[in-house]
Amino acid sequence: MKHLYILFFIGPFFIQAQEAIQAKILDSVSKNPIPYATISINENSGVISNENGDFLLYLNDKSSKTDSLKIRSLGYETKQYLIKNFKDSIILLREKSIELEEVLVSNKNYSAEEIVEKINENLEQNYNHDPIKSRLFYRASFFNQLLKNEVKIKKTTIPELNQQFVDSILTDMPKNADDYTEILADIYGKAGVKSDQKLDIIKASHLYDKSKEVTFEAYEEKFNNIIKKHVKRDSYFKIKSGFFGTKGDMDTTFFDGVDKDEVTKTDAMLEAEKKKEKERKENFLKHRKSAISSLQHESFIFEDSEFNFLSKSNRYEFKLEDYSFLNDNFVYKISFKPKRSEDYKGIIYVSIDDFAIVRLDYENVKPLKKFSLFGISYKHYLKKGTIIYAKNNEGTYDLKYADKENGTTFGIKRPLKIIEKNKNTKGRRKQNELSSDVHFEVANTEKSELIIFKNDALTTAEFEAFTEKPKVKPVYLPAYDPEFWKGYNVIEPNQAIKDFKSIE
Repeated sequence: MKHLYILFFIGPFFIQAQEAIQAKILDSVSKNPIPYATISINENSGVISNENGDFLLYLNDKSSKTDSLKIRSLGYETKQYLIKNFKDSIILLREKSIELEEVLVSNKNYSAEEIVEKINENLEQNYNHDPIKSRLFYRASFFNQLLKNEVKIKKTTIPELNQQFVDSILTDMPKNADDYTEILADIYGKAGVKSDQKLDIIKASHLYDKSKEVTFEAYEEKFNNIIKKHVKRDSYFKIKSGFFGTKGDMDTTFFDGVDKDEVTKTDAMLEAEKKKEKERKENFLKHRKSAISSLQHESFIFEDSEFNFLSKSNRYEFKLEDYSFLNDNFVYKISFKPKRSEDYKGIIYVSIDDFAIVRLDYENVKPLKKFSLFGISYKHYLKKGTIIYAKNNEGTYDLKYADKENGTTFGIKRPLKIIEKNKNTKGRRKQNELSSDVHFEVANTEKSELIIFKNDALTTAEFEAFTEKPKVKPVYLPAYDPEFWKGYNVIEPNQAIKDFKSIE
């Protein structure tokens, strides 16, 4: 329920007094887009091209037309232009040819397993663990798709609530929904350590269609509002299910004759999902800080990371695939895959000079979690992403970029009973009853992206002096607005974001 990006390129252009450079980066031979290329002015930190190879870089007031624009990407030759001469909307990069003899000058011809040992030996000293202040841009994109929504009427004594009416309710339910959140912020503290971090949101947006929210609360509200239209005067409905809750004139009980443990477990899971949705809406800063910190913390440099190919290297098979080139330095390209029942395969790119992993591409090899119990089903079938590190001025490495994509499905298949009661009827108030089976299944795709523009050292006094603004809220956007991030360096969005527009 949230995914966004953008692409749109018309070459370099000027916005009032501020110059911006916009282009697309392609492989010179295949003409395929090159994602994650670094675009910078001189040696200063810049932006990264998106998954479609697009970027937009604003020049600050100190930039001069004698400055150089540098484009660098793993495996490609570095390209450099004088800003004053740059007029391209398409940038073609050539693959960097590598002579093996050239590599062997500084390489002792290690095996893949020996390189992994060297990585572990140098892991602690290669990466910066000190508190820092980082300027970042974060984007969370969510896509929800309703795969199944069926209600089969088994019995009804309520004329208005027949199969035809129920089908009309299902038709009115949203089938797809996209949701995008973008944040420009400074984060203080130790990267990836949530308890030691503070977030200062400079600007934020939330792009989604309110009428198409696919959440438990949204479905519940839509369902109850439709039912209310058909409630007779002095009547109300009692809904017996662990799915739909209480709204207005309705109250909720659970199934008659159903095991209490079943009710407790299924209801707890549903309430947990509702709680997560509520926190996301009501405590924007806390929720987003947690998401950013979690994305940082998933790196292999943390002991409790899911990526245990270093800490438990005997469980993986490593292969030295090739050599590559990054920022004028050689790197090893090593693939890994599980020997046993581990979760991920991937490729690591390792600096020949100091055995630091500068890039990790990973993907799961099997479902990470799945279960089906008491009418509730869940499957986490996809997790893949990229983590990129860059060397800082002190000679250690800081996180530069991270993205992660998760894919899950969630389903409910259980009975639903609706009982009409009358407030003014003496004795037995039950008037009518509807008994049915419901089957809902939703597929969710979530993608998170994080780019770090710059890092500054942070003292304890500076950290403690900063106070968060917990009530900060994002600007709601019913449609993509190209002016919203004008003047700010961000990750260029894709076409899906640019085309997004709420239905009136």
